[in-house]
Amino acid sequence: MLSANASLRAGARQAVLRLSGAATASRGHNLTAARAFSLSPRVLAADHRPDRTREIVTQIVGSIGSRREGQQYLKLFTSVASQRFAVVKVGGQLLQDNLDELCQSFALLYELGLHPVIIHGAGPQLNNLLLEAGVEPQFEEGIRVTDAKTLGIARKLFLSENAKLVARLDELGVTTRTLQGVLEADFLDKEKWQYVGKITKVNTESIKQSIEAGYIPILTSMAETSEGSLLNVNADVVAAELARALKPLKIIYLADKGGLFDGEGRKISQINLDQEFDELMAQPWVRYGTKLKIVQIHDLLSSLPRTSSVAIIHPSDLQRELFTDSGAGTLIRRGATVKKATSLSEFEDLDKLKENLIRDQPTLEATINQSLNYLQDSPFTAYYDDALQCLAVVVPPGPNRSIATLSILTISKSGWLTNVAENIFSAIKKDYPSFIWAVNEDDENLTWFFEKADGSFNHNGNVLFYQGTSLSSEALLSVYQELVAETKV
Repeated sequence: MLSANASLRAGARQAVLRLSGAATASRGHNLTAARAFSLSPRVLAADHRPDRTREIVTQIVGSIGSRREGQQYLKLFTSVASQRFAVVKVGGQLLQDNLDELCQSFALLYELGLHPVIIHGAGPQLNNLLLEAGVEPQFEEGIRVTDAKTLGIARKLFLSENAKLVARLDELGVTTRTLQGVLEADFLDKEKWQYVGKITKVNTESIKQSIEAGYIPILTSMAETSEGSLLNVNADVVAAELARALKPLKIIYLADKGGLFDGEGRKISQINLDQEFDELMAQPWVRYGTKLKIVQIHDLLSSLPRTSSVAIIHPSDLQRELFTDSGAGTLIRRGATVKKATSLSEFEDLDKLKENLIRDQPTLEATINQSLNYLQDSPFTAYYDDALQCLAVVVPPGPNRSIATLSILTISKSGWLTNVAENIFSAIKKDYPSFIWAVNEDDENLTWFFEKADGSFNHNGNVLFYQGTSLSSEALLSVYQELVAETKV
């Protein structure tokens, strides 16, 4: 069978995919469930030694994933300007019910040198205070009508909730700075919503200065007009405008539900907007708040670099979402449109594809050329993205091949940042209900392959993965018997 490469994620090593040699059968790979990692005030107050961050990273990855995953994502997050790491929106309900685990997660990021920009609301608390004051909360088109009395109550409440968040973070050794004057706004529609604003400008300089000075900036969802009038703004809207101004890698919405759910109540792991948006909008269960959320995120990501993504997660899953391949809540990306070809002549620009793939991985040039030459006279289905950052080739079953084989999978660094590997794998699974691939057992991306497979067996330093089939199937059994027979020779 054809040897091939699987080079995934930034800085990945070459992984030679071989189907030669014997294999020892196994039932598959059962990943240990990730668990949240927290730091006590005593740990956070410990003396900062030069290797302190390394120790913490080791603890993180030991709790929620592999060492490779943790170090890789930390390297990614620290590769951009500090203010471009993440904008995090915290729902008011979480400040009320999950304050401690929320602050523990922020404290861990702070220890790692990561400074998210935090924006919080206080909707549920405001509803309760208004009812206690004899004011019935009013909403028009999903937006809170904010009269003068409501605005006064909201202002005091937001300051109180902000102080509570800051105080708990201070106990954990996290230095924060509450920022005001960052958000400028005009009246959204004074006649309809009264003191409700639409953001017209985000003054990012104070955010950048705070982060450079070592603080985590925290904002409430209050804005000011050019005349100094205070306006109430939905916290989700503020988070989106902050993201448009800062262009972060991650926009995180922390929510008690921990993600978006489909019509059968199952959490949606990820959404590739480029390929799935229209289909999603046609689903009967995509309506009301879910529809509005997806549309807003689609509009937001359309205005940001493709490297940006939105995650909707529970605070207890924040570390798993940031530092593991599998994530935790619902990850939403613009993604990539996956194209297909069944002959080399169908590639729109084969030279450009090779150039992009080799640019980040020059050692693969000879192997990629050899693999593509092999395909001149062989049946195959190739998958590649619109930006030419990824190439995957599946060889279908044939006279000498009982099951489809993923024989080439190579992705550039920028391709990894747009999560194109997930999109390519999804496209392959639609066309090939069952297929196999092999990876060297020392490959640093092995965990990712295990997550994509239904099972595996290994021998002599290689792992054969299978998807959409089982060891009891005739096709896979013949592959297994072939490998066993080769060992006996």
